[in-house]
Amino acid sequence: MTINSDDLEYFIRVAATGSFSRAALELGTDPSTLSRHMARLEGAYHARLFHRSGRGVVLTEAGMVLLEQAKQVAASLQQARHALHEYASKGPRQVVIAAQPTIARMSFGRVGRALKAQFPETRVRFVEGLGTHILEWLASGEIDIAILYMPAHAGGLKVDMLLREPVRLVMPAHHPHEGDTFDIASLGELPLILPSTPHGLRLLAESLASRAGTALNIALECDGSTSVTKRLVEERCGCTILPQAAVAAEVAQGRLRTARLINPEVVRDVAIATAKNRPPVAQLWNVIQTIRGEVVDCVAGGEWPGAELIDTAEAARCAP
Repeated sequence: MTINSDDLEYFIRVAATGSFSRAALELGTDPSTLSRHMARLEGAYHARLFHRSGRGVVLTEAGMVLLEQAKQVAASLQQARHALHEYASKGPRQVVIAAQPTIARMSFGRVGRALKAQFPETRVRFVEGLGTHILEWLASGEIDIAILYMPAHAGGLKVDMLLREPVRLVMPAHHPHEGDTFDIASLGELPLILPSTPHGLRLLAESLASRAGTALNIALECDGSTSVTKRLVEERCGCTILPQAAVAAEVAQGRLRTARLINPEVVRDVAIATAKNRPPVAQLWNVIQTIRGEVVDCVAGGEWPGAELIDTAEAARCAP
């Protein structure tokens, strides 16, 4: 008959209290459950462990022998739990985290500070890149974790949905467009500055134009950073579409202006992602929870312009 650590834990508690009822109360169970565990122990060892009387129970000689051994097992289990907790609390030896430019700017500072405080022995490396590159890095194992805008096809990813933020039309400061909204049906009338790769914002813009029955007017293609794209817009080389957080500072300074895209309203979801086909880094779950906590605090504190947290139930529905 197989016994387990619960059997021994219950046995130690009954021996210490001298009562099935008191031991059950302390353990949060019922006396009949304890009786079954003790019967299993006695069956496994083919020996009676307790003398039972109306005043409670006392150990037999066999019970005394088992008690000493059970205490050693319990101590070993406690040491193992403590060792695993210490191991997890130290974090992985190294972790590489990647994000697209806007997400990196909004989150890396907070995340870096939190990770160094919680895992001082972990070597943390941050990488910024385009979405298509980040997906390749995840698949190849060059990075461990990505904080990214959800791609159209995320079958190879394990994701933890975080937030949703609006995408806006970004124009030079003195663009003639009037109003705070811009209809998707008119998107093809604007000279646009977009990435050349068929992913991310380029794919989003083409999808919107297709649904509106129009074609994009690509003035320039820019595969550089978001900062370069914004500078090209400032120099009146065209317009672009970007998350609200990406241009909040320039809009506040009067260097750019934006309009909310409508019919439909355009939003993008941000998630923490790891690759399904890669073995996980030790203690990666703890690192992911730290990242999540910092992003949630950032959004809740109003520091991520326009962003709204995705609740747990919706996150489960959105996950691939």
